[in-house]
Amino acid sequence: MMDLIGWMEATFGAHIEWKQVVLIGMTPLFLVGFAIEWQVMRKRGGRRQFYWKDILTNVNLGGSYQLFELLVHVLFVGAAVFWFWCHRFFTIPINAWTLLPIFLAVEFCYYWFHRCSHRVRWFWTAHVVHHSGEHMNMSTAMRQSMLYPITGWWLFFMPLVLLGVHPAVVFILYACDLVYQFFIHTESVGKLHPVLEYIFDTPSNHRAHHGRNDCYIDKNYGGVLIVFDRLFGTYVEEQEAVDYGIKRQVYSHNLLTLNFHEFIDMWKDVGKPGKPTERLKHIWGPPEYERTPGVAAQSQLHNADS
Repeated sequence: MMDLIGWMEATFGAHIEWKQVVLIGMTPLFLVGFAIEWQVMRKRGGRRQFYWKDILTNVNLGGSYQLFELLVHVLFVGAAVFWFWCHRFFTIPINAWTLLPIFLAVEFCYYWFHRCSHRVRWFWTAHVVHHSGEHMNMSTAMRQSMLYPITGWWLFFMPLVLLGVHPAVVFILYACDLVYQFFIHTESVGKLHPVLEYIFDTPSNHRAHHGRNDCYIDKNYGGVLIVFDRLFGTYVEEQEAVDYGIKRQVYSHNLLTLNFHEFIDMWKDVGKPGKPTERLKHIWGPPEYERTPGVAAQSQLHNADS
């Protein structure tokens, strides 16, 4: 692997966005998977999850996300990641003995990135795009936000780079994690063997993650594995029918609206009168955080009296 990475970097430069290289390269396989899923669901009479305007929106969101992430990587993220690599503590070799532990470490980092994307509003402003779809099919995996490189998804993986794992290896393995996740965004596969359901993030486990049912909110953060959810108490089994979408549903197919509505709302909340700590909590607090009723009004009254 390192020989290929070295050749690519020597040919195209050191700051290659490896995650997008893998994802773009896998596009034909994604299209085949989606076509098979559509045929399976059509034969079962389950085409209700294939709303074509929604699918087109997903494709456009995925394309704009990839292009913008490549741009930001060239302008900033690539250099930032290289800085971490230059300040690494060790250099971990890549071989048959280290590859699996590194993948488990990448999965661990992804779990915390995904969990923070639900529980910290700053990160939720990007991740909300993925959850705003009300239909579940493989194209939903393409429903991604342009804000991801701005909000800093890549920071969650920098501890591995500092420890000495080459950034290309980290992001290629993360891309493999995302490739797997593409195929679990589906209703065409029911529950699998209990052992598989216990270890892996299966279609059933991931459907529950996308539910806005109260019992499913903020559960099942794993990418390939579901074991960290079981370890940290965020696992839920799919039982009742899943209602897809978000609590404050945005009814739009406009790419700008979908990408920026929550980001704009967050800053509007920050801008409302009040104590600085309460205002800033709209950034680092959970998405559902609201100030104590009357605080803003009391602040406005105080300012008027002054």
